[in-house]
Amino acid sequence: MNHELRRLKHALAWHLEAYGRFFPITLDDKSPPVAPRAPLSMIESRIPNTPPYDAMAQLGTLAELEAWVADTVLIPLDSARINPVFGTGNPAADLMVIGEAPGADEDAQGEPFVGRAGKLLTKILEAISFHREDVYIANILKSRPPENRKPHADEVAAHMPILLKQMALIRPKLILCVGRTSGTSLLGVESSLADLRGRFHDFHGIPVMVTYHPAALLRNPNWKRPTWEDVQKLRDHYDSLVASP
Repeated sequence: MNHELRRLKHALAWHLEAYGRFFPITLDDKSPPVAPRAPLSMIESRIPNTPPYDAMAQLGTLAELEAWVADTVLIPLDSARINPVFGTGNPAADLMVIGEAPGADEDAQGEPFVGRAGKLLTKILEAISFHREDVYIANILKSRPPENRKPHADEVAAHMPILLKQMALIRPKLILCVGRTSGTSLLGVESSLADLRGRFHDFHGIPVMVTYHPAALLRNPNWKRPTWEDVQKLRDHYDSLVASP
């Protein structure tokens, strides 16, 4: 009898996982946890298989991908940068934080979120019991736009495959997008930040929370409270994922 129950449970789990693969859903904060790791092929299938992106298929580590990014010019910004800003953190992180683009400090040091906004991001993560070195932090763009302007659509399109490859290698359980551009670029939607934040979205089985960029909080402290509400939901959902079998 116990053997039969176990067999039925495994069969049900398989069918639920298959349903999630073929029929992605939008989650809210009351939704049950999704699969803890997104299948590698689902994310990599969105990476173009034409040059120069076809070379990424042979890259099996973040270090290899970082070297490829440093040696590859995809857009004019890549030629003008001081340093490529690839990403930093735990290569097997459960949580991935995605911003918009590097600023002057990031361009100079080659690391994301190292200026005032970066220090605030570190405090936000610590407030929900995440150490910066335990998560993985990256940007949509790996090169700084002049005067910190908003990335152009063609620039986002050119660098998005790099981010997708990073995600495929890391396979995070949760994603936090900071800023509207980060959220809309990843999810492929045109929405206001007000419409995006406060709930979870689905990206190939990975729950995505979108909230304010730390730089925006420095300009408008009134947005700190809604940001706090968002990241608390993120933490609660992370705990439910980790606690699930």
